Amino acid sequence: MNAELVPAVLTEAEGRPAVNSSYYSSINPADGQCLQEKYSDKFSDCNFGLLGNLYACEGQPGKVIEVRAKKRTGVHSLVTALRNTLEGHYPDKSLALGGTFIIQKGKAKIHIMPREFSVCPLNTNDEVNNWLKHFEVSAPLICQSVLVSKDPGLDLRVEHTHCFSHHGEGGHYYIDTTPDSVEYLGYFMPAEFVYRIDRPTETNEVGRD
Repeated sequence: MNAELVPAVLTEAEGRPAVNSSYYSSINPADGQCLQEKYSDKFSDCNFGLLGNLYACEGQPGKVIEVRAKKRTGVHSLVTALRNTLEGHYPDKSLALGGTFIIQKGKAKIHIMPREFSVCPLNTNDEVNNWLKHFEVSAPLICQSVLVSKDPGLDLRVEHTHCFSHHGEGGHYYIDTTPDSVEYLGYFMPAEFVYRIDRPTETNEVGRD
């Protein structure tokens, strides 16, 4: 089935087994609402399909980028604002960040894919948005995010953020819906390398927002 995965995995190392702390959100067939579950409760592996933007690190102590923000004044989400700022300061480079941020106060717009694929092709952004199920969810929300200031020619999705919560709500994050009261706290790391795995031979710009 289709779902929105929020990956959080500690890989296997010498003397330590892998730990899968991921969550996923799907459409509850009983009521059409968000159903958030722990991935490890349902599956014994770390597989997923379709698409993923992942950030991997060694987990060692070191410097990070702390982001604190309150009261959104522009039209862009936190992630888009970060990406645009990087591109503005470094127009000739492609910079990538990965990290976690918490929506501490306020609400946010998310989507969750229906469990089944569309019975007909989705050729426009409007068709994709009409197929997706949209929800407004409440803080606190824990968001896993990957962003690239601009595509270095790898046909990347330049930003992708999924969120989960301890009150059962989560999915693909768009933007907060309470700009006057929203509060963010995030920690990010720059990426040293970007890998593009299984790049499709045919591509388009549909459904990338």
